[in-house]
Amino acid sequence: MDRDRAEPRVEELPGEKARSRVDYHRSFAAPSTYVYDFVWDHTAPADGPFCTDVDGNVLLDFTSHVGAAPLGYQNPKITEPMAAFDLPEPAKIAGQDFYLSAGDPDDPQFPGPAELMDRLVEATSHYGMDTVFLSNSGAEAVENAMKICYDNTGGKYAITFDGAFHGRTLGTLSLNRSKEIYRREFPEIGPVHDAPFCRDRSCDPASCACGFFPDPSGEGPSALRRMLDPERGYVNPEEVAFLIMEPVQGEGGYHVPSEAFMAEVADICGTHDIPLVADEIQSGVGRSGELWASDHYPIEPDVISAAKALRVGATVASGDVFPDERSRLSSTWGAGDIVGSLQGALTLDAIHEHDLLTNATERGRQARELLVDADLPGATDVRGLGLLLAVEFDTRERRDDVQAAAMQRGLLTLGCGHSTLRLLPPLDATEREIRLGVDLLAEAARDVA
Repeated sequence: MDRDRAEPRVEELPGEKARSRVDYHRSFAAPSTYVYDFVWDHTAPADGPFCTDVDGNVLLDFTSHVGAAPLGYQNPKITEPMAAFDLPEPAKIAGQDFYLSAGDPDDPQFPGPAELMDRLVEATSHYGMDTVFLSNSGAEAVENAMKICYDNTGGKYAITFDGAFHGRTLGTLSLNRSKEIYRREFPEIGPVHDAPFCRDRSCDPASCACGFFPDPSGEGPSALRRMLDPERGYVNPEEVAFLIMEPVQGEGGYHVPSEAFMAEVADICGTHDIPLVADEIQSGVGRSGELWASDHYPIEPDVISAAKALRVGATVASGDVFPDERSRLSSTWGAGDIVGSLQGALTLDAIHEHDLLTNATERGRQARELLVDADLPGATDVRGLGLLLAVEFDTRERRDDVQAAAMQRGLLTLGCGHSTLRLLPPLDATEREIRLGVDLLAEAARDVA
């Protein structure tokens, strides 16, 4: 497949082979979040955002596997270095419980878990972070962030935000404030308090409509400051173990907060010495046009949770935040996924070597301008940061119909929030690919209308 010339080509979705494989899969698998009856053929041609399904349909994938494939398919920035390695078997070992896994600082061509941690420390050094705990997933990365904050502070309260999504383990579910189905009837840790999350990237205290700044004059305290007021509040700030937030909300609707909102959060955490956990699982590793979405704002995270684009989970903080005791934290597979750590390290290297932060910024700006100019029927907002892109529609039904119509034209997208469609092109997306994706989405929206 020639990425520079590839075009989506769809005959039937799902095709005969896909339907058969979907039926086979579902005969064993527990129900999950099946977005599409799409079966990727890993032996068929694929390049960048273009992939082929088992029936030969070619699609333009603007999901990047929910951000977990940040450089798309068969990207030579990853495949060429990996082709030179003789990968060991087993390629996944008990890396934090018993062994030190592969890697050698004197052999930079084969970065292992330790080298990935080295890169993450360098990438977070401006926040004073110097220690990493690797795990398997984003939910585990957040769970470990919670654990080290509870351990370090002795606090009992946690603070989260409306629309938040932090994972599907019981601990992380307790922090979620997005869809009800994620939490229904599951037991929760507690106590967890929540505050409004900014929905207007240009607001200030006087124009706030989300309720975070409730005083129309803009002079009164924010909802968060009022919650934690030592004299009038209802949460003792000295007993707060952490405040957790997504710098840009993902599952909750790709909401990009304002500078005023983030400055207030930063000031409150500083005033009350509350650890700030930045959930960068979807927004981090270059997706926003900075390495971390936190870098766009005046916040100083004490802990960063990352995953997806790294292929492994990572909890990053200062060594002073982590427990000193052995076995307080542990994970059989955490630092033993040699292939995942290798891919994560190579991804970070590619972001820097090929200036993909600049590309994400420029292509994201191009996409937002094209989406606005397309005047999509029923679209009420176009927003995003870098290549975290979203189109909000007037109804959930229209969003779902546009998503389905786009797929039939060969464009894969994802829903989020109530009526929002999200687009996550690869970080090295080209001008042609962005224009092609927007054109397909515009055709789908006009067809639905």
